[in-house]
Amino acid sequence: MAVTIQHVCQTLGELAPLSLAEPWDNVGLLVGDRRASVERVMVCLTVIPAVVAEAIERRAELIVSHHPLPFKPLARITRDTVAGSMLLDLIGGGVAVYSAHTAWDSAVDGINQQLADALRLSDVAALQSPVEPIPGGQGVAKGAVDSGRPAAIEGAGRYGRIREGTTLGQVAERVAAKTSAEGVRLVGAGEQLVRKVALACGSGGGFLDAAVRRGCNAMVTGEATFHTCLDAESRGVGLILLGHYASERFAMEELAGRLAALHGELAVWASDRDRDPIHSI
Repeated sequence: MAVTIQHVCQTLGELAPLSLAEPWDNVGLLVGDRRASVERVMVCLTVIPAVVAEAIERRAELIVSHHPLPFKPLARITRDTVAGSMLLDLIGGGVAVYSAHTAWDSAVDGINQQLADALRLSDVAALQSPVEPIPGGQGVAKGAVDSGRPAAIEGAGRYGRIREGTTLGQVAERVAAKTSAEGVRLVGAGEQLVRKVALACGSGGGFLDAAVRRGCNAMVTGEATFHTCLDAESRGVGLILLGHYASERFAMEELAGRLAALHGELAVWASDRDRDPIHSI
């Protein structure tokens, strides 16, 4: 039986339930026909013109992008804007677009949990958790923990305890190795001892207050504003800034692998042209 876009959407919804997405987000199938068949799926962090060209050249029928396109409502779709041009090219090329975005950030095995696993944190929980029980979880609240990693954690961000004697610099080295981040920046001294670490991929500076409430004295994120960095410094919280791209792209490659394993009949790959627009000189 042919695989349809809806079949892939269902799989993605199981990996990253859309109910976990932030209220402001735009997630799910954003472009395309659910009933259309699919054989080739490309995964990327962001839909940019080079990624659109790659999808069309390689005959993908579906792009699974972390960042939504469109993100905000569009009054018109024309070639007067970059977003409009990309949407016209995608629709003309028969390429659908799906985004899980903050749902994948917050999922049981999503981006922030992968960072927590890489740091081997214990007593891991969500920084901000939904309060309803996990379906089939026998009443265990989302974000609840036992010793070590619980069976299921859903919610925004993560935090947990790290091995005694670990420094901020060592945490930075570990997450840089996991994400292949280059030019990692720190707020705070590299030799600062860390006891609890908060994790918030992407533009996660807004989670600083939640991290402090949880007793964290370090936080890993993609990017934060200058004033958030000053606030963290004054509150004794070390920040590790991986860069927005690096803090999330690695997990899209993981998602491509999972889709390929769950749909062996599909060709699934991570985009070769997805890139970080920021570089150093």
